[in-house]
Amino acid sequence: MSNHSTDPGPQVQSRRKTRGQQEATSPAEAAAKRARAEKIGRTVAVFIMPLMIVGMMIWGYLGAMHHQEAKNMPVAIAAAQASDAQDLVEALNSTQADAVDLTVVDSSREARDMVYDREATAAVFLNGENATLYTASAAGMSAKTAITSVLTPVIMSERLNLTTEDVAQLPEHDSMGMGAMLLATAMITAGYMPWSLAFSNSPELLKRRRAFPLLGGWSVLLSGLGILIGGPILGVVQGAQILPAWGALALGVFAVGAGQLLLTRIIGPMAVIPGMFLFMVLGQPASNMGMSVYTLPKIFPFLHQFLPMPALGETMRSILYFDGDGAGIHILILAGGAVVALLAITLIDKLRTAKGKSPTPTQINVASLHGGPRPRNRAWRYITLAAVPFGMIAIMLTAMLGAMQDPTPRNMPVAVVGSTLEQAQGTVDSLNESMEGMFEFSAMDDAADAQYLVESQQLTGAFVLPSQDNPQAVLYTAQASGTAAAQTVVGVFTQIAQGQQLELDHQELAALPANDNMGTVSMYLGMGWIMAGFMLIMVAGTAAPHLMPLKNLLPLAAGYAAFMSTVLYLIAGPFTGAVHGHFWVLWGTGVLTIFSVAMLTTVFNRLLGMVCLIPTMILVMFLGVPSSNGALSIYMEPEIFTVLHGILPMPAAVESIRAILYFGGTGVGSHVITLSIWALASLAVTLVIDQLKPVRTESYPISEAELAALQGRKLQDKAQQAALAANEIDAEAQELAEQAALENQESAKLNASV
Repeated sequence: MSNHSTDPGPQVQSRRKTRGQQEATSPAEAAAKRARAEKIGRTVAVFIMPLMIVGMMIWGYLGAMHHQEAKNMPVAIAAAQASDAQDLVEALNSTQADAVDLTVVDSSREARDMVYDREATAAVFLNGENATLYTASAAGMSAKTAITSVLTPVIMSERLNLTTEDVAQLPEHDSMGMGAMLLATAMITAGYMPWSLAFSNSPELLKRRRAFPLLGGWSVLLSGLGILIGGPILGVVQGAQILPAWGALALGVFAVGAGQLLLTRIIGPMAVIPGMFLFMVLGQPASNMGMSVYTLPKIFPFLHQFLPMPALGETMRSILYFDGDGAGIHILILAGGAVVALLAITLIDKLRTAKGKSPTPTQINVASLHGGPRPRNRAWRYITLAAVPFGMIAIMLTAMLGAMQDPTPRNMPVAVVGSTLEQAQGTVDSLNESMEGMFEFSAMDDAADAQYLVESQQLTGAFVLPSQDNPQAVLYTAQASGTAAAQTVVGVFTQIAQGQQLELDHQELAALPANDNMGTVSMYLGMGWIMAGFMLIMVAGTAAPHLMPLKNLLPLAAGYAAFMSTVLYLIAGPFTGAVHGHFWVLWGTGVLTIFSVAMLTTVFNRLLGMVCLIPTMILVMFLGVPSSNGALSIYMEPEIFTVLHGILPMPAAVESIRAILYFGGTGVGSHVITLSIWALASLAVTLVIDQLKPVRTESYPISEAELAALQGRKLQDKAQQAALAANEIDAEAQELAEQAALENQESAKLNASV
């Protein structure tokens, strides 16, 4: 036993090496595990973020606006004889109790003033057998149309002679009141959009000492842009209105920006979702601008009282159409909201600072917006950061307000049908003399052929002249092909028939159902498809670049398109009741649309990074919505949008939905071809780009110096870092040497004892 030699030295060394290896590999394994978990999380976010944003928007808009009917619309009643007023109140309550909220006043002047002051949507003054209906188109064309359709039948049933008076007409240069709505919408977007970008790309700008002055300057700049486009360029804002309108728009941008800054303090990078929900998804329907709040679910008149979008919209309405009357309360709402938000931000920052926490983000999530390395020069980074929302607002206002500010008929196709072609042509020649450029009349001698052309959406209407067999004039329209065009045709030819003392039989060939009585479903569902495809690439390109190579992106886009098409059908169908049936054909068309727009966005993303937002939105939304024939008839817009109607993805999506829902699928094939061409052409261009410019699968790095500055710590220079590292190595070597010496001593003692 004494001759048996044991040498624990190598064993100890082996054990020490094993521990060292464990110490070396454990952090690496942990880092790899974290990287895998982060990659999975980012991949999931590619599905979740678009789902939340697109689902929220489309559910909100469809749920609010797919079925509109009058609800508790305030109406003032006055009469020379009190008993007459009471009789009309009883008649209205017996047939339209849910539609109106009646108030009896003492005089016609008081009733009229209530309409002008927007305390009532309409007023009726009775004087013997005569009735005067007061409305205000400047207070909202939707409200005027809705309340007129409620009151007129009841007044006529009382055998009264009805006259109408518009106490606040819209100006000729803004005949539908689109100026106030689109300027307000643009400024709301300008308020919340930049701060979400800054949070991810340049979080140092969110510090109070920078954010508050920047917010003020940005508000003046963007509102000035709105005034420039809305004033000198498009003529919506007139000379004396420029300064008050500029101030109101600046206050709107500031108030919303302050609110979005507060949300970023509370929620962080996800603040864009509640911001969009409050300012747009709830704000747009509650604004009372495009649609009267009295025709929407009852929550929207309540929200109209305090949300920033209604406050700014009503302020602009007051300035542009009512000489500023009624703007005061809405300005107070905006100013009060801004002050509350700034105070809350200050309080939150002080509380976090007191706890030793940073009040602003200490990490950078998006290295660059332009698709290249992070600019070393801050000025270039800030210019890019500002250019994205600035460009978006400029193009949105120019395209959409330019398209919709003066919606008058332009070459609207209508057939005139006579017993002979000569009779029809004579009427066409006469109509062309009085309405040159408004309609594109075609002479026909077969009413059945004209009816078919209306049903197939090749004509907006057909006017059949009286004949010996049918002494009545007949007018065919297809409301489902576009309510604006149908209403225009009905209005014009009703006046023509009355002027010629003809009885007019209006036959609606494609009436809209109750669940889509304003024809908005096709537009909002199509918008959902378009936004889903666009959002996929925006989120994937930023949060999950490992998915951007085509071998990963194509299956992702196909699966995502199927997923989101299903989700959007569920929202439009079972969840809101806006659509009934047609699942498979709508689902398939939705998959194609989403995939096509995703491929189109990929082209711009390859070239521009996040800045692809601008060209993509120009094509699919800012030009797409006016040319879609959904919000407004393309025959009531500049001619360029008629051309774009047959080219862009948004019109193809909207017209496909309309054809599927209301026209038995007639015409869907051509729109599917359009979408397929966009998908294949975009894919081909992407393949070429990938050959010239390899796809980056990782985010660009952020310099340690910038992160150190953001986190409030000093970055040691390279010499100091090397010295510290050398000292750490020396210390570790000394510790290992001392440990080895101790182990050798213990081994020697053990051998001696043995």
